[in-house]
Amino acid sequence: MNGIRSRLKRPLVLALLVAVPFLYAPIAEFSDNHALLINASPSLPNWAFWLDKNFTPSRGALIFFEPPHSELLTGHFGEKPQIFGKRILGMPGDEVRHVGQKVFINDEFVARTKPRSRKGAALTKGPEGIIPDGCYYVGTSHKHGFDSRYGEIGFICARRIIGTGRAIL
Repeated sequence: MNGIRSRLKRPLVLALLVAVPFLYAPIAEFSDNHALLINASPSLPNWAFWLDKNFTPSRGALIFFEPPHSELLTGHFGEKPQIFGKRILGMPGDEVRHVGQKVFINDEFVARTKPRSRKGAALTKGPEGIIPDGCYYVGTSHKHGFDSRYGEIGFICARRIIGTGRAIL
């Protein structure tokens, strides 16, 4: 038995040394394009998400993005807010309208705005009109969510999007 082990040890070690670079490349590529995200915000119902950086945006998809810089967001989340996760409610070419506090996309009610944040800061209504190419109207069903309903977030364009997410927990 010891003789067989000693004869197999060297070929197995050599095979592993040859295989490691072939195994490392796909794993490295996968980790460059994927991540595990932990959610601390009450605006999304799940607390863990799998992020795919090779995203294809579609209506209803959950996307994660870097929020735009604004005094309001700094006041609520600090100088470097974490990435935001929201659903795509409007696609390029869709029309956004505000009627009072109601928001419509292609004449379908999608959200309601409020005049002030939970901390009492004034909120401005988000953009209206045709959503430009490469941009999206994003939102959540959470009444206090910061999303495209408000000018401080506005349309989210592709350059800000990190990837799409899938709830895992």
